Amino acid sequence: MAETGLDEALLHKLVHRFYDKVRTDPMLAPVFAERITDWEPHLERMVAFWSSVALMTGRYHGAPVPAHVGLPVNELHFVRWLALFRQTANETCPPAGAAHVIERAERIARSLQMAMHDAARRAITAPTLR
Repeated sequence: MAETGLDEALLHKLVHRFYDKVRTDPMLAPVFAERITDWEPHLERMVAFWSSVALMTGRYHGAPVPAHVGLPVNELHFVRWLALFRQTANETCPPAGAAHVIERAERIARSLQMAMHDAARRAITAPTLR
């Protein structure tokens, strides 16, 4: 994508740098460590995801919402995730590319939070009154 300066190689670098930070972050690392033991497939999947999101390649064929519903995270986790992502994007990408992926990350985070909140609300059922 010429206007953003993004390409597959840069997205690969962004994803790997970002998850290097996530894996050492006191708040986020435990959430990931409990679920991911083999990081390479996860990183490949995330590069494909960001390729689809940022470059419209269609490489990602997963379902992000079901993968995140039920995780032991709250709004503070999303705030931290976005802070690390913004930092990494600004360090790794040209300004237009960083703005492009950050805007999409913020939108994705809002969507995931809403979906997780809705799923949690649906899981709570009203008691049966007799």
